[in-house]
Amino acid sequence: MNTIKYIVKRILIAIPVLIGVMLIIFLLLNVVPGDPITLMMKEHIKPELIERMREQMGLDKPVLVRFTIYMKDAIRGDFGVSYKLNRNVTSLILNAFPQTVRLSLFAALIAWIIGIPAGIVSAVKQNSFTDRFFMSFSLMGVSMPVFWAALMLQYVFAFKLKLLPVSGYESWKHLLMPAIVLGWSSAGTIARLTRSSLLEIMKNDFVQTARAKGLKESSVIVGHALKNAMLPVVTMMAIQIASLLSGAVITESVFGIPGIGRLAVNAIQTRDMPLLQGTVVFTTILIIAGNLAADILYSVIDPRIRVE
Repeated sequence: MNTIKYIVKRILIAIPVLIGVMLIIFLLLNVVPGDPITLMMKEHIKPELIERMREQMGLDKPVLVRFTIYMKDAIRGDFGVSYKLNRNVTSLILNAFPQTVRLSLFAALIAWIIGIPAGIVSAVKQNSFTDRFFMSFSLMGVSMPVFWAALMLQYVFAFKLKLLPVSGYESWKHLLMPAIVLGWSSAGTIARLTRSSLLEIMKNDFVQTARAKGLKESSVIVGHALKNAMLPVVTMMAIQIASLLSGAVITESVFGIPGIGRLAVNAIQTRDMPLLQGTVVFTTILIIAGNLAADILYSVIDPRIRVE
């Protein structure tokens, strides 16, 4: 019952945050120079036609009136019609979302497979060559810009070795490189967090007691230390999934994947306000949901949090 109350409370808190995001993006798009009608219909268009189009799209109304109308439609799940594509924004987002889901889950899986074992080994082999190697590799993944890692992988594995396709979205081979690019950065964060958390837990008395009982070191680490050390890691993993699902903008653009991120980039380039607003609001909802899921998982792993 307390968990349900907590979830309801978090949802109620998220509502004004979501409204604030919608208001900010709406106002920013309306103060940016440039007329969307002119961009949509190119140059040498008659001023009379521009005014008629503005009236049909409701762009002649005051900003607050348009925002109120937009809010009423958004509550029903209607984010308007794309200026450039002349299609419903909600359907465009829902059509692009599965591609982003596949890429994000693949990248998250790579990050977990690499990051968690690397963090555990680094903690066990503290200050050794193995520890320094894994932490240097992790730091490189966290520090290197995504577009640079993407271009390097394309050059090596696509142009030189001819092992993977450069871009596109047709099979699992097309997802492998972008997933590695996304997963490398996430794996570095997870590895470093796992290492620091596990080292901190291994200093506690209950770990020393388990060792004094004669348990094997692997049993002490896996059975006692790792479960407690994974609490912040699980939170980070849930937040990372939410961030990945919200749209890997640069990665999807470099590799030509028709996901949420590429949809947002196209909306920015064409000043397609309804489409950009829809992607931003959808992204915000995913991040809020990811944070809520992380808190719920946190309480499942550690019952003390549920009591509090």
